[in-house]
Amino acid sequence: MRAERHRTGRLPGWLKMQRASGENYSRVKRIVGENNLHTICTSGNCPNIGECWNAGTATFMIMGDICTRACKFCSTRTGKPLPPDPDEPLRLAESIKLLKIKHCVLTSVDRDDLPDQGAGLWAETIRTVKMINPGLTIESLIPDFSGRHDLIQMIIDEAPEVISHNIETVRRLTPLIRSKAKYETSLDVIRYVSGKGLRAKSGFMVGLGETEEEVEEAMVDLYEAGCRILTVGQYLQPSLDHMEVSEYVTPEKFEKYRKKATETGFLFVECNPLVRSSFHAEKHIATL
Repeated sequence: MRAERHRTGRLPGWLKMQRASGENYSRVKRIVGENNLHTICTSGNCPNIGECWNAGTATFMIMGDICTRACKFCSTRTGKPLPPDPDEPLRLAESIKLLKIKHCVLTSVDRDDLPDQGAGLWAETIRTVKMINPGLTIESLIPDFSGRHDLIQMIIDEAPEVISHNIETVRRLTPLIRSKAKYETSLDVIRYVSGKGLRAKSGFMVGLGETEEEVEEAMVDLYEAGCRILTVGQYLQPSLDHMEVSEYVTPEKFEKYRKKATETGFLFVECNPLVRSSFHAEKHIATL
């Protein structure tokens, strides 16, 4: 999500970000470009791209950069995607080896246009990446696959160390900002993953008009569904066509939310204004 200037004024000081630069950043950028790969770091305008890429970590987005859904918070392009590239899994796996990454995050656009919604290519990608990179750990940040357990199971069968699926916002606001996804469907994805014995992770944004009570309710809902790793960050409006920011949540309130999440029982909590779902993902493996 891009840090745009909100129409009510400039961004507060705690949301100012450093310009991405550095030797490792340049190397990751070059390899990603040369191998025609997509990352949510760039497609999602992530504010932490410099820190993550300099640490040699990137979140790779498979199956193109055009999504079949049009959520009002997301800067990823919407439209008719191109057919999946059958060579992408191997190309990605070899790029990860070249980057000498020890932990990677994989995600994708929604592919409601495909019969299996992309689950087959998801599974092949995880399998190929692990084969080419022995010892690599993987977090799979998956779509909801329309709640189909048979498709989610295809990801589970490949045994990524963490499976993540974001609820994005609180229950009341879900129909307003998510074009197809449903709050209960997302909870069911988490419930199914955790029920199969895998570490389940999720996250949501604040600053969309939610109340503190609704934030706490979302935390409890996720925990009861089996989620044990939680991320909470500030929503930033990608463009004037997207939903407006309702509030720039202060660092003090984020700390309050962090303490509440910890008290709820989450094993790992990332909660501050610039947090995004894959921020410090490599550290989440330590909770296994």
